[in-house]
Amino acid sequence: MHLLLLLAAFLYLIRAKTTMNVKRLFGVILTILGIAGLIYTAILFLDAEGTRNQIKNLIVWGILGGIFFFTGIGLVKTTQDDARPPVQ
Repeated sequence: MHLLLLLAAFLYLIRAKTTMNVKRLFGVILTILGIAGLIYTAILFLDAEGTRNQIKNLIVWGILGGIFFFTGIGLVKTTQDDARPPVQ
């Protein structure tokens, strides 16, 4: 449910003609989701007993968290800021 609300807010920002950069905002959202995934992986790791299902969950959440985190950081770093006036 929260993901649907987040997606609806993102689509609203795309349609609205604002001066903020949508790619940079999406990068921030991905970074936050990646951090949440990595924190969840750490919590699972601390509570794990070593069963096959728990190891699969650790691997999946860790990989997804890492992908989201590094993709978000990459978007934030490489996206030009459109809100700044051009340099003369």
